[in-house]
Amino acid sequence: MRDRLKSIREAAASLAEPTAGKEQNAPAKPVPGLVASLRAARTPATAAATKAPVSPSQKIAVVAITRHGIALGGRVVAALPGAQLFAPEKFRAEAEAAAPDHAACYSGKTGDQIPALFAAFDAIVAIVSLGAMVRLIAPHLKSKDVDPAVIVLDEAGKFVIPMLSGHLGGANALAGQLATALGAIPVLTTASDVRQTLAVDLFGRELGWTIEASHDAIVCASAAVVNDEPVALVQEAGSTDWWPRHANGRQLPLPANLSLFEQLEEIDTDRFAAVLWISPRQMPADIEAKLTGRCVTYRPGPST
Repeated sequence: MRDRLKSIREAAASLAEPTAGKEQNAPAKPVPGLVASLRAARTPATAAATKAPVSPSQKIAVVAITRHGIALGGRVVAALPGAQLFAPEKFRAEAEAAAPDHAACYSGKTGDQIPALFAAFDAIVAIVSLGAMVRLIAPHLKSKDVDPAVIVLDEAGKFVIPMLSGHLGGANALAGQLATALGAIPVLTTASDVRQTLAVDLFGRELGWTIEASHDAIVCASAAVVNDEPVALVQEAGSTDWWPRHANGRQLPLPANLSLFEQLEEIDTDRFAAVLWISPRQMPADIEAKLTGRCVTYRPGPST
């Protein structure tokens, strides 16, 4: 495991090496295993390929309220498996033309449809102004654990803005996929995504890991990561191929404030603002007492 963790750090560091002056057509040197996958994440094309596509089982509502918005909504539906276009009844002809067999029309106010959409769909893509959408969804918000992902698109299809449930709900990932499909710009405001650092609440998700931690511990660890405070990442089990796949792909090196360890007992708990622990075992009581409120545990599955 020590050699594998060392490979993560060395490969991640190599991503930051300058390329100026190198011959573009020079043959690439063979890079084994994990190093190759980390180096591959450097190019946009490869990074895009690592993004997890929207699941066909995911239910997505596309809401458009103008003629031009409905036309764009048809493109969104075509790009997202499981999506359905919702439009006002007066634009039924336009909606059915834009999204044949995937259009539904409603009478009355768009705001009156929000409760049903929140209850029935995993994500809502709204071709509506950001301010209007804020007002429409505000009365129906509960928590990030249950609220659907909500994304706003401008009518011209230039910007994709995840506005609700960016991490747990998958709005940031869905925005990235939409931006690729439409040739748009994703407008991400989540600190970990903007800086391409580690997202504590998503770590290991692509590998099927489960997370065990209090809300306060997750908040503490997340703040430590994005504020460049020292964080210990202890991996005792599971695949080490987590960085290029993390949060749908990262192109930058591992954050410098992350220190990698193989065993929990190796760390000096007083040195770190937070600890991320990947292990199937129960934490020793003496260490648990020292890490209360600042440790997040990840449980890898049998093959992950």
